[in-house]
Amino acid sequence: MTAPDTREAVTPATATIDVHAHVLLPQVENAVAGHPGLAAARSLDARRNGPDALAVSGPMVRDRIPLLTDVKARLTAMDASGVDVQLVSPSPSHYHYWADEDLARTVWELANTGTAAHVAQAPERLLGLGLVPLQHPALAVEALDHALAQGLLGVEISSHAPGLELSDPAYAPFWTRVEDTGAVLFLHPFGCTLDERLDRWYLSNTVGQPTENAVALSHLIFSGVLDRHPGLKVIAAHGGGYLPTHIGRSDHAWRARPDTRGCALEPSSYLKRLYFDSLVHDPHVLRELIRVAGPDRVLLGSDFPFDMGTQDPVGALRAATDLPDHHFHAVRGGNAAALLRLS
Repeated sequence: MTAPDTREAVTPATATIDVHAHVLLPQVENAVAGHPGLAAARSLDARRNGPDALAVSGPMVRDRIPLLTDVKARLTAMDASGVDVQLVSPSPSHYHYWADEDLARTVWELANTGTAAHVAQAPERLLGLGLVPLQHPALAVEALDHALAQGLLGVEISSHAPGLELSDPAYAPFWTRVEDTGAVLFLHPFGCTLDERLDRWYLSNTVGQPTENAVALSHLIFSGVLDRHPGLKVIAAHGGGYLPTHIGRSDHAWRARPDTRGCALEPSSYLKRLYFDSLVHDPHVLRELIRVAGPDRVLLGSDFPFDMGTQDPVGALRAATDLPDHHFHAVRGGNAAALLRLS
């Protein structure tokens, strides 16, 4: 049944659009329960995060299950934060990149159909992304096509899969298919390979997530993936991590060292080919992100409904007080409306 629209009608040109919001899909977790790889993955996750973080994260997620699963609760929260449209992606905990090919197919099919069913309850306000199995590059095109067939706009991916960076040539057919279809790629890391070095004070997230974003984007840039596939529509979560504010170091290396010349142009030039959400928790960093990427490349993001997000993404954008009015409204929704081809 379609949930009632609780706000006055808005047009794409005036809509406030949040591109970073999640859905929890119990059917995915039920499908992987009991598989041998799950215990090992959870053990690794526990080592990476540490006991203190897990003790806080468990209750935090449980408290937010209604917002993650119930469309009416989601719409009420969106109204309270002034958000008209959400681009909803599966919780990154659903990646399960440890799964073999058969189980991976089950995961992506359940994630894609589950997300599509969730957003279909409020089609004027919710759009969706699916999943692909990065651990099996040969299956990624099939999974992408499945997501698009459900009416989803693209897929969410992590920063890497075990033993595979995004620069790996095995992903070339996937990049080609993404580019040809115009699908959106939402780059959202889950886990950090610095492991136990970050297992206290929630460094696994506060330091680990920005690091993973910077590493993944650097692989796409320096390897020439963005040269070979200039039409890719990549949205980097968390403002792209550390890379946009430290891109000068990458540019210097590209100029100074021949071993960095896997890309045709200075690395900073590729930031204007990518998209970034606005979730950086600092108005000064947000202004710098808009400066280096361009005001047409930053999109509103909240990480709904997790505690490392914001309940007031528009207020966080407004805190960047010296933004020209047209830049503010572009980030608030105009850029997303153009990227997602809303009409």
